[in-house]
Amino acid sequence: MKEKLLNWLNLILVADVFLVLLGFIWFAIAIMGEAIGVNLGLDLWHKLWQPVFNPAIGILMGGAILSGLVSWVSKKFLSSQ
Repeated sequence: MKEKLLNWLNLILVADVFLVLLGFIWFAIAIMGEAIGVNLGLDLWHKLWQPVFNPAIGILMGGAILSGLVSWVSKKFLSSQ
């Protein structure tokens, strides 16, 4: 059960990493477009920051900490047995 939960957590974290990277790439391209006067969706990116990208970054950090903590605790208890 624990292994299945960790596998799902890792799968979600991998998908979340790609979402965060996609958001960063979109932001970087939109900034470059804004600098040369081409609209590449910077306004839309700003509208999506709070409801999409900000929570995605928080979930990524929280999930990484949770995954590391579960791994550390399981190693600690399994090595003592």
